[in-house]
Amino acid sequence: MPAADGALVLFSGGQDSAACLAWALERFSSVETIGFDYGQRHRIELDVREDLRRTFAALRGDWAARLGEDHMVPLAALGAISETSLTREAAFGMAKEGLPDSFVPGRNLIFLTFAAAVAYRRGLRHIVTGVCETDFSGYPDCRDDTIKALQVALNLGMEKRFVLHTPLMWIDKAATWALTEEIGGAALVEAIRVGTHTCYAGDRSVLHEWGYGCGRCPACELRAAGHARWRAEAVTEGPSA
Repeated sequence: MPAADGALVLFSGGQDSAACLAWALERFSSVETIGFDYGQRHRIELDVREDLRRTFAALRGDWAARLGEDHMVPLAALGAISETSLTREAAFGMAKEGLPDSFVPGRNLIFLTFAAAVAYRRGLRHIVTGVCETDFSGYPDCRDDTIKALQVALNLGMEKRFVLHTPLMWIDKAATWALTEEIGGAALVEAIRVGTHTCYAGDRSVLHEWGYGCGRCPACELRAAGHARWRAEAVTEGPSA
């Protein structure tokens, strides 16, 4: 039985957040979503969110009953102060600090703080985010230590007992595809493959075996490699006895 508590999922429209939405719909009696418009170069990810929500609701009646309100938060100020390849037309590479130049300083800290403020108002205890320390681009605000520290700060600062869930923290992209199949079978895998957007360049002109994207940016390379590993592992393991 799903937990009686409600959850708020950070839902960008990308693969990881879509997998987290399915994960939450399996576990909580009510699930709301939140997205952030910070002037991201791949803003098209926000355009697919509502179609994805409708698709998820159509997949299963119990999910439709649990899926609640969506919230969109404009954060133009974050994009305005960020000189990164996610907020400017620039080539993807490494910055002088040793981090990918797609790193938007403070992004996940800000997202989760705003999410907690919305969760506070909506009476939601659980906050779900798709950050990952296993298959990530080196972003320090995706690390488990960061999330745990932020949970403590949010609970102290808001006098609440929020729980920050990170179901993808210790799994790679191949395992994320496998988790998707485990939760919703081939129908959910196809919904995420076709419906989500991860490409940093915002390219949805070509549908690959792993989904839409330019096929060259770091996000596409990570997603494609994970899909290939997942398919290869499925072939190696074969059908279960």
